[in-house]
Amino acid sequence: MKKTSTRLADGRELIYYDLRDDTVRDAIDRRPLERTVTTSEVRQDVLLGDCVAIASHRQGRTYHPPADECPLCPSQGERLSEIPDSSYDVAVFENRFPSLAGDSGRCEVVCFTSDHNAAFADLTQEQAGLVLEAWTDRTSELSHLPSVEQVFCFENRGAEIGVTLGHPHGQIYAYPFTTPRTALMLRSVATHKEATGGENLFDAVLERELAGERVVLEGEHWVAFVPYAAHWPYEVHLYPKRRVPDLLGLDEGARTEFPKVYLELLRRFDRLFGEGEPPTPYIAAWHQAPFGALEEFEGVSRDDFALHLELFTIRRTSGKLKFLAGSESGMNVFINDVPPEFAAERLREVASS
Repeated sequence: MKKTSTRLADGRELIYYDLRDDTVRDAIDRRPLERTVTTSEVRQDVLLGDCVAIASHRQGRTYHPPADECPLCPSQGERLSEIPDSSYDVAVFENRFPSLAGDSGRCEVVCFTSDHNAAFADLTQEQAGLVLEAWTDRTSELSHLPSVEQVFCFENRGAEIGVTLGHPHGQIYAYPFTTPRTALMLRSVATHKEATGGENLFDAVLERELAGERVVLEGEHWVAFVPYAAHWPYEVHLYPKRRVPDLLGLDEGARTEFPKVYLELLRRFDRLFGEGEPPTPYIAAWHQAPFGALEEFEGVSRDDFALHLELFTIRRTSGKLKFLAGSESGMNVFINDVPPEFAAERLREVASS
């Protein structure tokens, strides 16, 4: 992998990740851009204890542009985009309309391929491996920023999810706090560790799922399963078999096997609802240990956390979506219409030949 860092016309950072070591990236951003002005602010809800990012500048962000005006495609002639070069393998840049900025963190866009009509599932294993390297490198770099406590790499796919740019891409949020979902996990880990005399909760969950009926696919280094208490109609958790706190901890075997396992998982998601259905909308979310202090989680260290990816769709059956209505949105109590055991069986059935 070759990494080349440069700057866009308004001062934002752009990083190219290339498969070939001899690739030269010297294209200049020729757009007449003024420096981005952001109004991001993090406010704490004192009743719930969580945080909300207030970012009014995002109202003006690009919204469903036609394909020939996509800002994530490479620049061609006088058609200028966020990527000055005429092609790229993987490109990462600071979001022009960030939810988090300055002392409130940082947001980046990860372009998986220059092919506008592709999807992550269409990548080769070599290309998917390069995306993994980009995620890992950005996690490392962002973790050293003084305002950053947790790094979250994710992909939103599909208009049903709320995606406003059709180009295959994901995002990275670098939060200045430990996110509520991660905090819940860490509290559960701490409680279980104390109650069992030191057993790791993630290890216990993985051991139970490996012995059960909800495993979807398994390799030498990775296992994918539908969790016992899945929140979403089709939800799969992908774990490395060797517990590590973040992407940086993956060994060479896990890095090499990941593209094969993950691409197969995504392709199964697209086959869930049969021929003629639109591509399955999904969210793919990497859960990594915070880089900040964990004093509030007594007896727990970063090494007690288990890196994993959670992949889920809001489509519950052909032509029907799962909406977060009263119970989910009002009380955060999920109701799942699809039994996890059925979801796992269905995902096994649609295995590629």
